[in-house]
Amino acid sequence: MTDFESQVLQELSVLKVQMEQLLGIGQPGRLQQLEGRVEEHERSVQRLKGAGVVFGGILTMLHILIAYLIERFDKM
Repeated sequence: MTDFESQVLQELSVLKVQMEQLLGIGQPGRLQQLEGRVEEHERSVQRLKGAGVVFGGILTMLHILIAYLIERFDKM
């Protein structure tokens, strides 16, 4: 076996270990943990978007109410 072949085999064994750490060996690996964190983050972002829409709607209704009241009192 040449030096090149032994170096390739060493690097392949290192790669194998890294892939096992990434994907897991029958247990949740780092990739699954990362996917779970991303899904949780996406849910949080969607909740914040919904809260922003509700808050914007409330502000719009408040603005319309204030404009209506100002115009009504100006006529008096």
